[in-house]
Amino acid sequence: MQGSRLSKLAALIALSVAAPAMAADVPAGVTLAKVQEIVRGNGDEVPTLDPAYSSDNASSRVIQDMFEGLVTQDLNGDIVPALATRWQASDDRKVFTFELRDDVKWSNGEPITAHDFEYSFKRVIDPKTAAPYAWYYSTAHIANADAISRGEKAVDSLGVKAIDDRKLQITLDKPVPHFTKMLVHESMFPVNRKALETYGDRWTKPENIVTSSAYKLSNWVVNEKLVLERSPSYWNDTKTVINKVTYLPIQDLKSEYNRYLTGEIDITSSFPLELYNTIKKQRPDELLTVPSLGTYYYLFNIGQAPFDDARVRKALAYALDRDVITQVILGQGQPPAYGVTPGSVAGFDAPELAWSEMNQKERIIKAQQLMAEAGYDKTNPLKFELAYNTNESHKKLAIVMASMWKKTLGVEVELANQEWKTFLQKLRQKDFTVARYAWMGDYNEASTFLSYFETSGMNYSKWSNEAFDKAMQQASTASTDNERISYYQQAEKVFAQEMPAIPVYHYTRTVLKKPEVGGYSLKNASESRYTRDLYITK
Repeated sequence: MQGSRLSKLAALIALSVAAPAMAADVPAGVTLAKVQEIVRGNGDEVPTLDPAYSSDNASSRVIQDMFEGLVTQDLNGDIVPALATRWQASDDRKVFTFELRDDVKWSNGEPITAHDFEYSFKRVIDPKTAAPYAWYYSTAHIANADAISRGEKAVDSLGVKAIDDRKLQITLDKPVPHFTKMLVHESMFPVNRKALETYGDRWTKPENIVTSSAYKLSNWVVNEKLVLERSPSYWNDTKTVINKVTYLPIQDLKSEYNRYLTGEIDITSSFPLELYNTIKKQRPDELLTVPSLGTYYYLFNIGQAPFDDARVRKALAYALDRDVITQVILGQGQPPAYGVTPGSVAGFDAPELAWSEMNQKERIIKAQQLMAEAGYDKTNPLKFELAYNTNESHKKLAIVMASMWKKTLGVEVELANQEWKTFLQKLRQKDFTVARYAWMGDYNEASTFLSYFETSGMNYSKWSNEAFDKAMQQASTASTDNERISYYQQAEKVFAQEMPAIPVYHYTRTVLKKPEVGGYSLKNASESRYTRDLYITK
């Protein structure tokens, strides 16, 4: 956008963000249950409750119940005010000024200030913190974030400044059209400096933690349960209905399903794939399928031979029959993935990719040709280890993948099952060859998927490509939506040519929910389902 249009945009932003954020919206005529407590399946044990270190869904779900940022999402996934009540962008869209609410307080009753945000942002970007999402600040183009991450500038030079207790100014080094969408991620939530400096690594213990949203931690028994209780200090507490939420880290989906059947769980994290049709017949009103921002991958470690060879990577990608995977193995409406970005992303049009236009027989022939060119065939098979985190669904898919590769390419795969924390650690340390992976969008825009594979992104694969980086940089400064999408499409084409990871399918989110639980959104394509939006009917 240019000139006067920017001025109009800034004015529009300033006027349109003063509406109150939503919380539990109980319809007229609904009678609430006397006891407002809920139990949610969480799949994995939570690796961290510190917003600065969150990089997984299990942590994210709990952290989003306890902490809040400048903005949040409503039931439709639209950005609405949270700890900030309004904000304004400069004409060039590079300076955002946020005004905090008068009544925002920590769970200990002390006021939340703009200084808390400045401290927290600088903590994440500080190389000493080693925050897994420090790259996210560079992707958001917060001024000097990239140079600070590389140790070239001081942490205090970050473009985040508390003007006074209630006004926070964030300066970008270039306009980012979707910047406010990025603020919903927990790496941009404030944390309590006093608690951190007093207790160090123990600040997230129930007796020490100080939170900023609807709930505070009351009990945490590792590998058993995590209990949150309502925080009366929360600015929107009068709109909160659920008084207590318990998260259960149950990796075994059959166990979680059985506990749902006995009434111990109100909302599951998932369920056994093989029971989908049975559940659909027996409990159609409890089975929910909603759009999702997510892509399921197999990730290569580009730094290890032979996965430094694009021919090998592409051959393995081509050999997988996605129709069998999505229609027979999964069977829950998941679209097959040939690119990075899901079709559920608002405003994105996937480019035409040559390999997606082939039929499976043609892809297998091409895969065999590529493997032969790289020096592998059934008489000289490729051998590697495929790592996945403990989960029956991941195990079943890994077995299917290994079978497909063996049948079509003669590849010999050794499966390695790893506990979640160990699995994450090995990914971060690049201690893997091929690994099951998934990326859930941090905001509803194509860049949340594509920026992962930039050289400066999280990018566990070690992949770096100049053409891909250039397309993403041009997208960030595009003057129109159509121009930006065209650059995203260029990036998708580069990815398909190099295949640093194998896209397998795009997620839908399917869970089981008790009929008496209200307020669960069926429209929001992101993972966020805040407990503060929920309620129990009589």
